Amino acid sequence: MPAKFLSLRLRHLATAAGLIAASATALTSPAIAATSTASASASASASAQSPDQQSNYARVIVRFKEQAATVKARPMAARATALEAADVAQVRATTLGLRHSASLHARRSLDSRTHVFTATGMSSAELARRLAADSEVEAVEVDRWWRHTSVPNDPLYATASANGVSAGQWYLKTPDSTLVSAINMPAAWDLSTGNGVVVAVLDTGVRLDHPDLAGQFKPGYDVVGYNNGGTATSDQIAAANDGDGADADPSDPGDWVSQADIDSGRLGTGCTKDDIGSGTSSWHGTRVSGLIAALTNNGLGMAGVAYNAKILPVRVLGKCGGWQSDIDAGMRWAAGLAVPGLPSNPNPAKVINMSLGSDGACSNIYQNAVTAVINAGVSVVAAAGNGVETTSTSTGGGIGVGTPANCTGVIAVAGLRNVGTKVGFSNLGPQNTIAAPGGNCVNTSGACLYPILSTSNSGATTPKAADNAYNYAGTGTSFSTPLVSGTIALMLAVNSSLTPAEIKSKLMSTARAFPSVSGVAQCVAGTTASPQLECNCTTSTCGAGMLDAAAAVAAAAPAAPAPTTPTTPTTPVTTTSSGGGGGAMSGLWLAGLALAVIALRWPARRAGSAR
Repeated sequence: MPAKFLSLRLRHLATAAGLIAASATALTSPAIAATSTASASASASASAQSPDQQSNYARVIVRFKEQAATVKARPMAARATALEAADVAQVRATTLGLRHSASLHARRSLDSRTHVFTATGMSSAELARRLAADSEVEAVEVDRWWRHTSVPNDPLYATASANGVSAGQWYLKTPDSTLVSAINMPAAWDLSTGNGVVVAVLDTGVRLDHPDLAGQFKPGYDVVGYNNGGTATSDQIAAANDGDGADADPSDPGDWVSQADIDSGRLGTGCTKDDIGSGTSSWHGTRVSGLIAALTNNGLGMAGVAYNAKILPVRVLGKCGGWQSDIDAGMRWAAGLAVPGLPSNPNPAKVINMSLGSDGACSNIYQNAVTAVINAGVSVVAAAGNGVETTSTSTGGGIGVGTPANCTGVIAVAGLRNVGTKVGFSNLGPQNTIAAPGGNCVNTSGACLYPILSTSNSGATTPKAADNAYNYAGTGTSFSTPLVSGTIALMLAVNSSLTPAEIKSKLMSTARAFPSVSGVAQCVAGTTASPQLECNCTTSTCGAGMLDAAAAVAAAAPAAPAPTTPTTPTTPVTTTSSGGGGGAMSGLWLAGLALAVIALRWPARRAGSAR
């Protein structure tokens, strides 16, 4: 062994041994045994993970306090050579590691008291947690592994030019001067993909067999036509359109309405000729579900906001709509609350998406349901509602926020054009929490340029089996809402302890400011007497700002634990004296010295072993 390196090793040993006693008061708790070596299969699995998320390899950045004994004992010169810096950093690593049962290796120094340390047998998060409690450590964090910003390989994310939508899933992309209201998903995906979070979609049901949603559903329920355990009435069965009343099948059979339906009266008095519309099925619940959790990076179709989350489909709407009481029951069931006559829900949701509603104030009973769900720790996200692109005082865009979006505690979502102005149909008012893209066409003829495309079914009335179809012309606050619900799933995946109130607050505090577009009027609070089309949003009309998914997820991350204040041991240390003038030694000192000798043995260097 070269004399220079032998000398450095001996200095490491001597300095570390001397520091054991000097820094003994920094020991805040009994040593924690290192994690045992993982099995071969676990190691193989870890190798596929990001380097900063492996279970048996840790890499952290540690900043010592300026007055730490370890720092004062061996200061690092500002102009230290690489060899000198490595020497000082390793002494500090060894000393710190001895206090926490970890063999730390110094990898690099960022300044005179900030270093990168690695260890094996534990995760980066575990090592950071241990070292954060040390009284000499000012700060510690995982040395994150960064890649270029995530961009899905789903073809429709980039463009759907074959269907007239060159911008593809523009609403998910990084904001720029054209896509001002885009929600910044690439940066959000670097932080979270929604793993483990369940989002309930209260809607028309879903197409469980859509290829881009395969495996994304938890067992849901169909509450349409529920009749206290009795047989559903004929009009309930007709509106449900699936041949029966409430059951455990939330599939969407289609919700088209024909003139024959109206003429026969079989759907009851709730349906009128206005419900005929285009006479085709909307597949609305499937479209909402795709925006939240469509499979991503599968080379197929589109990308979902929280593609590792799961959808809990709850069917509450049939032909012409649905009863408030069904929606009330569906909300409670989705949240895991007991509903008389319905089975228990083994997969309670943490987020409920309600891309539905009606005009008017929130009733007491509706509010009671919302409050019960929120008190159960579930966020309720609802569409502000859509007027239409007219100046009618009864249907024009920009009328007051509908219900349940205007219920207390609900996260109400307004709709934006690609340039960040309020899209004409979106309702507005002080009840709005936040705004997200709602789709707009810009042009007066030809394909819609900035729609919200999503999963659908190509069946005009009844569904086609296993149909990998997409709707390329979606507009409405119905589709702004799942963008927010999906973002909340990302937030909960990084911090499951967030309450609905905290989530709402973080969404609002991280929202980007609304732009002011020249030549566009300023929005005013929506009323049925004052319809508004496109207008420049304000915080009293469209919510706190434009949804920024990346900022919201970053804000959701739990704060690092505050270092605990160590207490000086009061138990007297028994010392022994060796003959010939030997100094006093404690058991802790001797144990530390032994560990230092083991930790600092010169290793046989093998090719490829450094990390």
